[in-house]
Amino acid sequence: MEVKFHDIGEGMTEGEILNYFVKIGDEVSVDQPLVEMQTDKMVAEIPSPVAGKVTAIHFETGETITVGTTIIEISDGESKPESKPEKKAVKTNSVTETTSNVFVPTKRINHVKAAPFTRKIARELEVDIEQIVGTGPNGRVTEEDVYHFSKGSNASSTIQEKLPAEKKQETEPDLIPFKGIRKQIANNLSFSVRTIPHVTHFEEIDVTKLSQYRKELKGLGENISIVAFFLKALAISLGEHPIFNAELDEEKSVIRQHKIANIGLATDTKSGLLVPVLNNVNGKSLRTIHAEMKQLTEKAQVGKLSAQEMQNGTFTISNVGPLGGVAATPIINHPQTAIMAFHKTKRIPVVMEKDEIVIRDMMNISLSFDHRIADGADSVRFTNRFVELIEDPKKLIMELI
Repeated sequence: MEVKFHDIGEGMTEGEILNYFVKIGDEVSVDQPLVEMQTDKMVAEIPSPVAGKVTAIHFETGETITVGTTIIEISDGESKPESKPEKKAVKTNSVTETTSNVFVPTKRINHVKAAPFTRKIARELEVDIEQIVGTGPNGRVTEEDVYHFSKGSNASSTIQEKLPAEKKQETEPDLIPFKGIRKQIANNLSFSVRTIPHVTHFEEIDVTKLSQYRKELKGLGENISIVAFFLKALAISLGEHPIFNAELDEEKSVIRQHKIANIGLATDTKSGLLVPVLNNVNGKSLRTIHAEMKQLTEKAQVGKLSAQEMQNGTFTISNVGPLGGVAATPIINHPQTAIMAFHKTKRIPVVMEKDEIVIRDMMNISLSFDHRIADGADSVRFTNRFVELIEDPKKLIMELI
């Protein structure tokens, strides 16, 4: 049984092998995790489809492979392989083919570490990638190494030889691999900016009453995050202004207005920006919204989100307030129509009725929207309704009854 790297996410074409949970000779059961893969969007485990013994592992950790590639072979003890003439051990690049439980990179031609795209460049330049000494992490051959080699010099040899040891660290930049989640973020945002005419509307909100209400709830044993209130107010506002809960289908010349608010939660992680989706915010209580939002963001932080948990979003929020910042122009998560960012809350003096100056908790929000679908007046009406619900929690609670 060949265990292949199958498509585990939308538009995925390749992934990096992070970790093996088994080695050659191990007995495995059905659905037992075999290997951990890093794709453009997530970290995922590939389970065993059968029970049996691991007979071959074709790649090392750190290597990038394409969808459809066989990673591991498992013998289930039922099918018998065709008898083949016994082969003598052949020494290739210091790896000897024997029957011992040692990793043997079968079905591979190139033994250097390099991404598929780097190998493609080498083929186009008619360069033997086996002759290149990699300068990337763990000796990986980079695109720059290939270009240097094609011009008659290898960055790992000529540059290192010419520079004094004490100068190497000063002159050589740190190289960060541009791949995986970081590359997918770049592709998505670049496409969004090129495709969507962005307009950003700014507004300030007085969250004093909401902060006080949350303190009262906490005294009663109900600890509900302020973002849970934001999400519920957004779901109500989107229901009344569905043009912001929509997407444009240019091919069919229609705008699809969704009836359910599936709100994406832009989450800052060590791997980059991930956007898990909280589905059907309309039909959920504040307690449920708080619990599910916390669960999704925690899974995002540890790289355990599934592809399904990042799909079907209709609107996105970005809560950058805990980090600081007064205002921003967030980029829309295509093909959605809008994204709202919440910024830092500050206690500042505010002029109230009768020119009374009081200290209030004020917060700025940014709403970026697709000007092909909505106009500025629409965005003002939409944010006004959201502000009304947040500034007076009683009105928000009345909408839930």
